[in-house]
Amino acid sequence: MMDLTEIKAAARESAFGRRKQAFDAAIPAQSAYLSEVLAGYRGVPLAGYMPIRTEISPLAAMAEAAAHGPVGVPVIQGEAQPLKFSKWEPEGALKDGPFGAKVPVVDDYFEPEILIVPLVAFDINGGRLGYGGGFYDRTLEQLRGKRATLAIGFAFDAQLAEDLPLEPTDQPLDLMVTESGVREFSRKA
Repeated sequence: MMDLTEIKAAARESAFGRRKQAFDAAIPAQSAYLSEVLAGYRGVPLAGYMPIRTEISPLAAMAEAAAHGPVGVPVIQGEAQPLKFSKWEPEGALKDGPFGAKVPVVDDYFEPEILIVPLVAFDINGGRLGYGGGFYDRTLEQLRGKRATLAIGFAFDAQLAEDLPLEPTDQPLDLMVTESGVREFSRKA
């Protein structure tokens, strides 16, 4: 019988394959629905991410949002630590960060109230399977402990999965945005 670590690894491998196919077949304007969602939160501090490998890109939506308020990107502080978010500008200077993601050359940290969350797979209930480091789970738990924090998953439709191997520490998504639409999840109190 496989343990949870092996089950998660198998789920990630399957999801990476589906994501790569979707990435290779992607058409422009993938972030149109994300832009629509963010337009309803103009001026609210938010954090996106710098896409790596075959992740769907939120950069166009982030650039639109940056015209109305602070936008940041994650900066890994160390293993098993929550992320910090440094202010990002569409044309700002970037350097290589951990895992191949770009980060601002100059750190200007702030706490976002909205997080656009990258992922490997998601389910119909707002569950999210990430890369396995727990960075977003720790970060969302910390931010939600201080104030309401909206977690918006952003991925290709092909990343939808059934029976994700989730743990009690996995932080749920509030919304899921794909290239074809928006799903809202009700959170249990």
